[in-house]
Amino acid sequence: VQLVESGGGLVQAGGSLTLSCVASGFTLDNYAIGWFRQAPGKEREEISCIRSTDNSTAYADSVKGRFAISRDNAKNTVYLQMNSLKPEDTAVYYCGASRWVGCVPSDYWGKGTLVTVSS
Repeated sequence: VQLVESGGGLVQAGGSLTLSCVASGFTLDNYAIGWFRQAPGKEREEISCIRSTDNSTAYADSVKGRFAISRDNAKNTVYLQMNSLKPEDTAVYYCGASRWVGCVPSDYWGKGTLVTVSS
């Protein structure tokens, strides 16, 4: 069982990135998938979640209107489209898979991908 994030990198403020979370060893569509981030010196925070029951989505206030989560069950992949990036979005981004209705607690975690937004 494995989750692998990709798509991070260095981007200027106002730019965009798309993160991918690919699962192996299990089927993502049976799980709620969350995107989390952890900035230096801060705790990990949930920023977005897509539920397995109805594909409804939720966002933290800090990213609402700028980020969009989606899933492609055929590719066993969940995406996070990030637009209008700000320096405060700099963090390691993780995806987590939860068997529960919401995205916490997560049963499986990826190792993360670093996003750096320069001013």
